[in-house]
Amino acid sequence: MTTLTPATAADRTGVSIDTLRYYEREGLIGPIRRSAGGRRQYTEDDLFWIGLVTCFREAGLGIADLRGFVAILRAEHPPQDRVAFLRERRASLEQRVAALRRAMEVLDEKIIYYS
Repeated sequence: MTTLTPATAADRTGVSIDTLRYYEREGLIGPIRRSAGGRRQYTEDDLFWIGLVTCFREAGLGIADLRGFVAILRAEHPPQDRVAFLRERRASLEQRVAALRRAMEVLDEKIIYYS
């Protein structure tokens, strides 16, 4: 199994080493393997989880939401629990997108007005 250093994992995922450590502390990824010397060793599976967490964070999910989702996944809840969680978050995201679109329309109107 190929493992990656923290620096390489950070580079490949686009997050800082501090963020990787934070995600691990919060239980959002991991546990991360350690070498005999205690250094973190990331796997491709870890990178997948980091990407998932990063995507959800960019979508506006908070740490508490992410902890909840990870708990659902790790406890092997039925698929409908996972789907319900994701649908609720998607609905919230749709509301945010609609609000952003309205704000952009107002900005476009002001740009036209002041041009």
